[in-house]
Amino acid sequence: MKQMRLLFLVALALLPLAACRRSESLPQTSTPRETVVETAVVHRQQVASQLVLPAHMMANPTEMVHIYPLISGRVLSLRILPGQEVRKGEKIGTLQSSDAAQARSDFEKAKIEADRADLQLARAKELLAHEVMAQRDYDDLQALDAADHSELERARQTLHLLGFNENDTSDVVPIVAPISGVVLDVGTGPGELQRSLDNATAIATIANIDTIWVVGDLYPRDQASVHVGQAAAITVNGYPGLTLHGAIENISDAVDPVSLTLKVRVVLPNPGHRLKPDMYANMTVTGKQREVIVVPATAVIQNGHDVYVFRETAPGKYERRGVTLGSTSADTDEITQGLSDGDRVVTAGAELLRGSEDE
Repeated sequence: MKQMRLLFLVALALLPLAACRRSESLPQTSTPRETVVETAVVHRQQVASQLVLPAHMMANPTEMVHIYPLISGRVLSLRILPGQEVRKGEKIGTLQSSDAAQARSDFEKAKIEADRADLQLARAKELLAHEVMAQRDYDDLQALDAADHSELERARQTLHLLGFNENDTSDVVPIVAPISGVVLDVGTGPGELQRSLDNATAIATIANIDTIWVVGDLYPRDQASVHVGQAAAITVNGYPGLTLHGAIENISDAVDPVSLTLKVRVVLPNPGHRLKPDMYANMTVTGKQREVIVVPATAVIQNGHDVYVFRETAPGKYERRGVTLGSTSADTDEITQGLSDGDRVVTAGAELLRGSEDE
């Protein structure tokens, strides 16, 4: 019995050794990493440099009017809304003012003084004819008559400027549109008091937007590539797929102190007023044609300050080649130095080759 127990214990002790020998006898297998790359031959191409400027739209400032009251008073009515089109001379509201009564009183007084001066001059003329009045006295009365008539004309022009005629008796002043255009903004409402001299907010703003300005921001470092008369393509954020074409009409001579950019202006026709002030847009300026090598963006690897591609030297063999980039886009990059016409470069799988280099 003791011998059987001893044999059993020996067998248990030999089992791990047998398992180790068995595992050592099994063959080792490994799966090599497969590197799959795609290549393409690159050639020199004629391309034009393009500069994309952020831009916005605005009305021509010389065709935009902020309406302020000519006299102080209270707004009685306002018949316009933002986006509404108005015509020149159209009545858009009314203003009640005590200054209107003062202007009418000044006119009536000037009229009385002018009539009296006319009567005195007529009498003086008869006295002068009968040599009862000296010529010098007559000249003085003639000058006073001319001054009274000048004052009458000033008072009459004031009435007309306020929108009254000489026979009106109302103290309600009409508010009229000074130009034809679109109402961009309304800054008041019925019941509000308007002051003619120190009013900070305009009653309304009207602009003619039959043409629209597209103003782009040009950084001074890029000004050498932009000039007056150069073609520009305008894309508007509010109209996907729409591209408008124009030419640069002006480049500002001073740098904007806020954006630190020069302002580039393109004027576009605006039929139907589709383009609105303050819309955002992009202005693409196309430069001169030049010859460069263009590669897919996937071929270029940037690692800090290092920019390079993998060039095929033989079937299945590649070398790392440093390059200098020109203009870049989402799909392609321009290579100004580092490659020659006819070189074959890796266009897909470059990251795998980069990984193998790191190993």
